[in-house]
Order: sequence, then structure tokens, then C-alpha cells
Amino acid sequence: MSDAASAAGLRDEPFQPEVLESTLAYRGAVWDVRDDRVRYGDGEIRRQYVDHTGAVAVVALDDEGRVLLIQQYRHPIRCRDWELPAGLLDVEGEEPLLAAQRELAEEADIVAAHWEPLLSTYTTPGGNSEIIHVFLATGLARADAVHSRIDEEADIRVAWVPLSEAADAVLEGRMRNAVLSIGVLAAERRLGATRTDGGASASGSAQGGTRAGGA
Repeated sequence: MSDAASAAGLRDEPFQPEVLESTLAYRGAVWDVRDDRVRYGDGEIRRQYVDHTGAVAVVALDDEGRVLLIQQYRHPIRCRDWELPAGLLDVEGEEPLLAAQRELAEEADIVAAHWEPLLSTYTTPGGNSEIIHVFLATGLARADAVHSRIDEEADIRVAWVPLSEAADAVLEGRMRNAVLSIGVLAAERRLGATRTDGGASASGSAQGGTRAGGA
């Protein structure tokens, strides 16, 4: 067994081995696939991976502590899975926070008065370069404009769910979307820590926040 270590001293470490060759194996409509030859140790490895733009997601909490979830069809898994509002970092030069604000408005017609970073995570580091930045949004209100939606987004289903119940659904295996799972559990942890410290929860800290969720 490996030596025990304190989690406080552990962190991901940047590492830049020599890339001997990097070619475009496939140009896709949304993402490309790269084929790299890398010098590693005394040898050489070859890895093919999706060259991803990166993405953002939003844990949007209303004043009653309910999280906004959306359900839409995802063809690779042949499933209408429950998700957080999310989208690609596919606008050149757009900062993750601005992208998150844009996605919340485009997917749910919601705006938020208060934003804070919740976490960032690599979704599938063995197969793609995607990093997704998850934000906590509170002080919610209806957006002035209603966005039109096409394709899979045309029949999005929206639900406002108590955060603890969403966490239960994750742990019971009823909701299996990775970003939803990470975001919901992280938000529950963040809010629980805030309440333990004697502060107001994030859902109640937004001054003048308008209830955005449906009944």
C-alpha cells in the first residue's frame, strides 16, 4: 500500500513532456480529435484525444434553496438526462463567468444577481482536454427576453428541486450526469459549511433576489 498523506498537501501537478508530433486525426463539427506522440520516461507513448474548447455550468439556487435542473436528450447515451444549465466556451475571448451568465439566460431565461466560482473539474482527462468551470448563482430573476431554442434544446424540461433532494437523487443513482453530480454535491457542501460557520446560506444572501422558480 502507498504511504498515507494529508489531503491538504495534495494537488494536481502541471507536467509538460516533450510532444514529438501532434496531428489532426479528425476534424469534427464541434470538436476535433488529435493524435499525439509523446516522449515519456525512457520511451514513447501515443495518445488520441478530443481537443475540447472547455465549458461552463451553473448551480442556480432560488431563495427557497431549490436548484434549477434541466432535462434534455443526449444522443451518445440515448437518454434524456438531468443536467445543470451548461454550455461550451466557444466564443473567442469570452471569460468563463460571462459564458455562464449567457448560458443560464439562453437555456432557462434566468439571470442572477450574485455569482461565485464553485469549482473547476476535468471531465474525462484520459480522453479529452475539457475543463468545466462550475459557478454558484443566486439572487435569481426572470430574464427580460425569452430565448428561442432548437434541436435538443427545443423540448428542454425544467425543474426546481430542493438541493438536498437533488443530492439524494445523485447518490441513489437516479441522476448520473457527472457535472450535475459534482456541482450539486459541491454546492450542498459549500452551503452546509456556510451555515456551520454561522453565516447566511448562499440562497438567502442575495439582497432583493426575485423568486424565479415555478410553483
